[in-house]
This record gives sequence, C-alpha cells and structure tokens, in this order.
Amino acid sequence: MSSFENLRIVDNFYQTSLFFPMPTVLISTLCEDGSTNLGPYSLVQPYYVAGKDFYAMLLSCRNSSNTAQNILRNGKCAINFITDEKKNFREAVKLSWPGDKPSEKMPKCAFRLEKSMTEEEDPSDARPQVMTDTVEVIECTWVRSLDGADRDQPGVLDGYEGPYHDFNGITSKFGAHFILKIDRILMKKKYKDAIIRGVRAGDFPSLPVDYGYRDSKNFWYHRKTRMRAELLQMRQASLASVRYAADRADDKIKFTDEALKTILGVPRVFLPLVLRGCVDWARENNVELITEEHMKIINDKRAKEKNKKK
Repeated sequence: MSSFENLRIVDNFYQTSLFFPMPTVLISTLCEDGSTNLGPYSLVQPYYVAGKDFYAMLLSCRNSSNTAQNILRNGKCAINFITDEKKNFREAVKLSWPGDKPSEKMPKCAFRLEKSMTEEEDPSDARPQVMTDTVEVIECTWVRSLDGADRDQPGVLDGYEGPYHDFNGITSKFGAHFILKIDRILMKKKYKDAIIRGVRAGDFPSLPVDYGYRDSKNFWYHRKTRMRAELLQMRQASLASVRYAADRADDKIKFTDEALKTILGVPRVFLPLVLRGCVDWARENNVELITEEHMKIINDKRAKEKNKKK
C-alpha cells in the first residue's frame, strides 16, 4: 500500500497542490510612455543553458499583465534578484496585485532604479531601468522569432483567442511564455569577486524563496539560513575509457596519455564537449598531438573566457 495520499490537481497547481520552492524576482519592463514597470514573479527559470548560440531564461505569466504586454510591445526586460529583508518582500507583494496600472503603483514604489548598463553603452537600445538595491540583474531580449510568436501583439486584456503557441508567446487564452535571451548578467562587485575566486559559505547572498499564495490571505516565503556544503563524489574514469572517446573525437588530432589523465575526473556526460573544445583549439593552433602542456594552455584559456563572461 502506498505511503502517499492523492491530491487533486487544480489551476495554479504549483501554489495550490504542492509545496514548491521558487525564487522571488522583480521583472522590470519598458512601458509605452518610456517609464519602467516592476512586477514580482516566481515562474522564471534557466532555459537554454549550453550548446546553443545564446543562453536564455523562461518566464511564464498572465498575458494581460503589465509585464507581458510590455514584452509583447518592445521585447526588453530585466530580471532583478532582491534580497530577503522583510521590507523588500513586503514591497514586492505590494507590487503584485493584478490589474494595477504602472502609473498607479510605481509612484508609490520604494525600490530605487537606475539606467540600464546596456542602454548606457548604446543609447539607441532603449531598455527598462534596473533595480539599484539588488544582488544581480539579468538583462534580456525576448526571442520572438521562436514558435511563430513574432505575430503576437499587445492590446488584448480580456483573453487572447487561439490558435496558441506551444512554448513561446501567447500559449493559452490567459497565459504567456517568453523565451528571454540573456544579453548580460550584472552583479555587484562583492558577489562577482566571490564567484571568480571561489565561493565560500559566507559569500552567498540572502535571496528569498517563496511558496506562492498558499491561501487567500498570505504570501509565504523564507529567508536564507546558514549555507551548508556537501562534497561532490569524485569519480575518475579509467584511462582506457577516456582514450576510447578521445580516439573518436577526431581522425587526425590525437592525445597523449598524460594529456588525457588531466580530464579523468570529467563526468562522462560532459567528456565529448571537453574533447571537442580541445580539438577545436588544436585545429586553430595547428597541433596534431595534444600534450599535457597543451591541456594547461587550453584550461587557462577557458578560465580567462569564463572570467570575461562574468
């Protein structure tokens, strides 16, 4: 006999039928008059994380919301990560009431805003402002070309009629999904430095985690407590198994045993990607036999590129 009970699945199941931890972010968008609107969201997550021409986030929201209508209009937004002080979460909740117009709620908003770094560098690229008092911001552009969503237009507030898209744009009568290309990640220096040097327990920012509207009265969340680390299980592949994959990575470029020993700890699922990167470097540098010294050069190059992205 099962140790569980069956619970009915209803609308907004992540709030009403589950205990589902989520982030709390404020999404800034550009209104028609050029002002910035802030809307709190939890249904936002990484979407394209590797192997594509760009990285992307996914936002799910009501298609009649100020956020959705602004993205449909100009395709620009910024995802702002607030810290978990009570005053911040209270302010986020105040901004969450459906139907409030930006002209009504934003003058009362206590969050400070500043000009987008992207727009500062390119004044022709109009962007919503970003939040000053936050840990990090992701500046994004909606990829409206996917799933035929480029035909979707703002202006419908009482429900869009079909046909609907599968995963991008207007996806139901009252819903929308937006695949958001990450243009840049902005981070306060304290946290950027921590990521570059290697994060310790005390370096993690205090970000709130919410559980949605669990009832008709309260919005529940919790603050960060002490971070705990659990060591990764290091599993080394055999030299023979890595050699098997390396010999098939390219018909001309080969690896010495010493070179392959430097990547024995790479998880099997990532090994083809690592080998492909090594082969690409070898082609660019006219190398046909990759040695341990070459692997050090490749690793240094990767580290520098990673730091540039940060």
